Amino acid sequence: MAIARPVRALALAIFLVCCFFLYTIWRPDNSIKTSADFHGTIERDPNLDPTGEPEGKLVRAGEGYAPGIAGTARINATILALVRNEELDGMLQSMQDLERTWNSKFNYPWTFFNDVPFSEEFKRRTRAATKAETRYEVIPKEHWDVPSWINDDLYKESVKILEENEIQYANMISYHKMCRWNSGLFYKHPALADIQYYWRVEPKVHFFCDVDYDVFRYMQDNNKTYGFTITLYDAPKSIPTLWPETNKFIAQHPEYLHENRAEAWLTDKERRPVHWEEANGYSTCHFWTNFEIADMNFWRSQAYEDYFNHLDRAGGFFYERWGDAPVHSIALGLFEDKTKIHWFRDIGYQHIPFFNCPNSPKCRGCVTGRFTDGEAWLNKEDCRPNWFKYAGMY
Repeated sequence: MAIARPVRALALAIFLVCCFFLYTIWRPDNSIKTSADFHGTIERDPNLDPTGEPEGKLVRAGEGYAPGIAGTARINATILALVRNEELDGMLQSMQDLERTWNSKFNYPWTFFNDVPFSEEFKRRTRAATKAETRYEVIPKEHWDVPSWINDDLYKESVKILEENEIQYANMISYHKMCRWNSGLFYKHPALADIQYYWRVEPKVHFFCDVDYDVFRYMQDNNKTYGFTITLYDAPKSIPTLWPETNKFIAQHPEYLHENRAEAWLTDKERRPVHWEEANGYSTCHFWTNFEIADMNFWRSQAYEDYFNHLDRAGGFFYERWGDAPVHSIALGLFEDKTKIHWFRDIGYQHIPFFNCPNSPKCRGCVTGRFTDGEAWLNKEDCRPNWFKYAGMY
């Protein structure tokens, strides 16, 4: 016997309501709730708003950016990569992305650093990936080796504590060396003596957006010191004495503090209170330095030189896991005018698992406004809301 149409419709409606009810009960919970170490909400990502090029003077590509000696428009700047021979494929991926989106128009040199000589295969394949000049440099032993004042027994005991606290790379001495070199020694390499600006690039990163202006000239012409795309919270148990040591240094050198500094960004405890407590007064907010476009004159300043030397002698690059990201960020937040720090919102970028993906027709391959493609809880690692709150969008 056929079922009347109204009855079939009612049955279908009841079935759909039941399915929706079951879904709401059993669906995975992707929301981020207030917890002991997260107070607040995940703000609407400003990358969802239409994004254009930055305000200010912009210099376009032209004949002056041709490869080789004909490129008279280029300023003293380089793309910089610390990379191992075995990371060649990942480095080529990054090169291909950056060449396609930007450097094929401007032909700035690539400068590669390694603690051992580069292989001929590395040189051959990276040269083939760009029309620009490529340079291959070995880091001096005195810049890479563990300094003489580090106690090996204390280092080994400290590694055990870091591992108990589940700090990543704690037992990798090469990682500690890398963090120290990136913090305060890379810009002292003789190959960079005549270079002022650099764009740091790591293996296995992605660039998504066409950039049609000279970013180094943008920094120079608009009086910018530092450019970033992503800012995160750090693991507080990797840096418990970094802020106390910073306070000791400031007590000795209050003259280095800039009157328009971003100190509130460094000391906010409202959003991640447990981070603030475990890091002894430091929010742990930092610029994610696997992407940075910067003026090396800041690192070469007396203020930064004295600060780095103070930290270096304290031993935290080895006894803890002080990274170049918090060290650079604290120095910039204290010693520089915050208006000279620029968010390159128009440069689409990914370093797993985080993105900077603007709403722009120049971008392809990333999801607009998506901060991470990992678990939902990773969204609370975004410290841009606090940067915008305390420093603005310059």
